Amino acid sequence: MAGFDPFSLGEEQYTVPGVRRELSGNPVTLMRFRIAVENGKLKIRKPKRNLIDEAKLSAMFLGDASSLSKTDFHVLALALELKRQGFLPLIATDDYSIQNVADQMNMEFASLATFGIRFRLHWIKYCPACFKKYPANDNSGRCEVCGAKLKRKPYSKHLVER
Repeated sequence: MAGFDPFSLGEEQYTVPGVRRELSGNPVTLMRFRIAVENGKLKIRKPKRNLIDEAKLSAMFLGDASSLSKTDFHVLALALELKRQGFLPLIATDDYSIQNVADQMNMEFASLATFGIRFRLHWIKYCPACFKKYPANDNSGRCEVCGAKLKRKPYSKHLVER
């Protein structure tokens, strides 16, 4: 929301309740958010639970689940819900993990202050000491062989078509 002006667009705009909590550290952005909600320019809506789970599965498949917040999953799920209701949602975000998962889910996204992703990345985790590879959704955090802290790196990439 930091670089987004809800009053600059004529289309219906939606967000999820968690976005407001994430804005609490920026008074100007929070004020812009409140005014947009109060004027009906921005609607707050909770996504369906099954669609949140679907967003999580897509993120786990790519290896981005650990990089996304609860609010991020809700944003992705709400966009999916709107798409299935016949809308053409556009997720406005500079978060590369959200963009990556949105592309995986065939959702449109637009960057605000960055160029956005050029490739959809599928991540893996690996041990930087002994180079053992782990699935992207491994939550252990440590190598089972040598105990080093795991890192992640791109395993494959696909060009994002826009």
